Amino acid sequence: MPATTPPPSRGKRSPANRPPKPTAPARAPARARGRPGPDAPDLRPRLLDSALACYAANGIAATSLRDIARHAEVTPALLHYYFGDRAQLLDAVVDERVLPATAPLRESLQRVDDDIAALVAAFVNGMAAVIARHPWLPPLWVREVVSEGGALRGLLTERVAPPIAQLMATRFAAAQQRGELNPDLDPRLLMVSLIGLTLFPAAGAPIWRRLFDADDLGVDDLRRHALALLDRGLELPDA
Repeated sequence: MPATTPPPSRGKRSPANRPPKPTAPARAPARARGRPGPDAPDLRPRLLDSALACYAANGIAATSLRDIARHAEVTPALLHYYFGDRAQLLDAVVDERVLPATAPLRESLQRVDDDIAALVAAFVNGMAAVIARHPWLPPLWVREVVSEGGALRGLLTERVAPPIAQLMATRFAAAQQRGELNPDLDPRLLMVSLIGLTLFPAAGAPIWRRLFDADDLGVDDLRRHALALLDRGLELPDA
């Protein structure tokens, strides 16, 4: 009986003829929690602005990273990625927001010569411009500089105030020596008075606007009032 060959098996292929199995695509390395993607925009300016808004509204000590993250609509982990911790975030706010806000005022005063009237006007106009551009400054100044235990009091006395206050007081004292300024004035307290006519009214605006029903009064009205008071005083009639 002749030998028969077995029929070829159907549906089976030898290992050599089988197509290679598709390989799964390589996974990108997992991004650390809170780390933005490579194409994400730089959120640092937005986070600084949110921190500043929270500090001015609620105070630095009462503001948590979670509060700032909620205001900026990001996760707290993203704040940690950009700034590390609360102390580093506050340092960044000071260096990148508070100090640059007052720099134009200092520079404008340095350009004024020995004309005391021009110096006073430059201070009032410059302070009004700073307040109009940075409305967070007056409430932050009251909360964190004037108030006992304020987190920025040391900053004022060490970095912000000395260049401006010393320049103004020195110019006032020199003008007195030349006979161009009332000798009964204390040059140092004159500087304090200028702050009282500019920064304090802006900080207290919510109070006096409600007291006098004066929502129509703004920063420019304060500026004109201060200049008129300093230039002409009360203009009382002679007794």
